[in-house]
Amino acid sequence: MSRQRPGRVPLPPAEVNIEKLEDVINEGNYYGAQQMYKSISARYLSAQRHSEALDILHSGACLQLGNGQVILFQVWLLILSDYTMSRRIWKKNSDMVTCGSELAVIFVETLVKAKVSYDDDVLDRIRKIYKTFPQIPLPQDLGEDDDMQQLNEALGAAKTRVECCMSFLKAAIKWSAEFGAHRNGSPEIHAMLAEYLYSESPELMLNFHYAFKVILIFGSLKCSDMTRVSYHFVRGNNPKKFASSLVNFMGKCYPGEEDLAVARAVLMYLSMGNLRDANFLMDELKKHAQYEEHDLPQSDLIQFISYLLPTLQRDALPLFNKLRTNYMSCIDREPAFNELLDEIAELFYGVQRRNPLQGMFGDIFKMMG
Repeated sequence: MSRQRPGRVPLPPAEVNIEKLEDVINEGNYYGAQQMYKSISARYLSAQRHSEALDILHSGACLQLGNGQVILFQVWLLILSDYTMSRRIWKKNSDMVTCGSELAVIFVETLVKAKVSYDDDVLDRIRKIYKTFPQIPLPQDLGEDDDMQQLNEALGAAKTRVECCMSFLKAAIKWSAEFGAHRNGSPEIHAMLAEYLYSESPELMLNFHYAFKVILIFGSLKCSDMTRVSYHFVRGNNPKKFASSLVNFMGKCYPGEEDLAVARAVLMYLSMGNLRDANFLMDELKKHAQYEEHDLPQSDLIQFISYLLPTLQRDALPLFNKLRTNYMSCIDREPAFNELLDEIAELFYGVQRRNPLQGMFGDIFKMMG
């Protein structure tokens, strides 16, 4: 008489596994917990218990990233007193951030598989994961003789954090665009990514003087980083924060690039048809200049932007074209500006583009995003 094959053990409520996995993390077995989070959540997903799979992944991402935040603060305290110990903890922190971000990305992938619609509740869960990504400033007062290896460790860890957070939020933006948010993706998530990129990117965290140390380590400064930040800010919903970030950037960027950053931001808003936020941004920059007793860059490019904004508020295509002709030399300082202006002409005045190569720089912006 043949034995009956036993059936699969029924899955308990997700809370049971969440508590068990939290105990595993609290015991310090971060890597074992990581594999368990992935395998157990996959079982709930296979059983079509999508909500519980999401609960498990969300809990795991927040715990792993949260512990990485604590460890990062320990590094900060140790870095001046015990560099050998701090190096080991840098490695541990990077591993935990990688683990947490992996679960965060799987959380978003599960939203897609379960066809979960975009709403405020899911946005709050994404925001909660985002807020657990470690954030800590790099030291700005390193002496000329400080150990370059020490700076290398700090910058490498910062780069890992940025790449991990970017992978998670870009996946969330793509999900949101597909399942009910704005066609460009959730403005709230774009704003999160812009703020994290600006505050945590190694190339943008250091002032101009210490940026030379970054050049020695990474080979060159990535001038595209502020463009990437701008790409997400203009698709976000926080132009006030964008303005304060621009003011901060102008205080530490390469001399002579301040007006490029301002013009790029305004033109990117306008190329999306967003005249309101373009004007708001300029007004905020002027307020910062007034309260902080410094001026906006005085250049032909800024003058062009100042004339362009009121021109777009009325039917004035001839004046628009005249401005482009008169200020051609400063516009040509960045090749992408002409394409942005072509897009603006099409949006505001219905001017059709004739050059089949046009769109190239817009595609580059999208790749940056």
